[in-house]
Amino acid sequence: MYDGDEVVIFPCNLMEENSIISLVESCKKGDRGAQKSLYERLSPRMFAVCLRYSGSDRQQAEDWLQDGFVTLFSKLDSYKGEGAFEGWARKIFVNTALMDLRKKDALKDSGELDEVRGMMSDIPSQTEDIGYKELMALLAAMPAGFRTVFNMYVVEGYSHKEIAEALGISEVTSRSQLARARTWMQERIKARH
Repeated sequence: MYDGDEVVIFPCNLMEENSIISLVESCKKGDRGAQKSLYERLSPRMFAVCLRYSGSDRQQAEDWLQDGFVTLFSKLDSYKGEGAFEGWARKIFVNTALMDLRKKDALKDSGELDEVRGMMSDIPSQTEDIGYKELMALLAAMPAGFRTVFNMYVVEGYSHKEIAEALGISEVTSRSQLARARTWMQERIKARH
């Protein structure tokens, strides 16, 4: 269980990546100390990923963090050193959250839109004066279906086709959820002014 008070997000530099790769190699050899160190290094960042998908449900995020690490350690041999390890790990934690959300049918009330308009419009420039914590609070308050697609598309960079495949929904539903998430966010941002 992650018991840090604050979620810290910072980029992984080359020296840190090399250190992580060294830990990964030790973990592959069954070194428990290396597993603990890898957990301690990655857990704040991966907890932030899990928390974004769970909204404000810290217990759910902690459960996904735990499940994600179980998967990560069981699949370490499949990491071939291609690309950043943290990016590889992040996919495991996103997929852990998505599998659970899919089981809970987080998008069951989403419906389909006949026409989705304004999907490509960005959230108004009003976001420029919103702090990180306030933006994260808005994201946490977003309905689960909206939040999931918004996270996958805007934050993680998935395409609508990838989102549809991952969640077992149509591309139209993915697009409509994103449009609705943007509208939901815009309304809350406008209301605060």
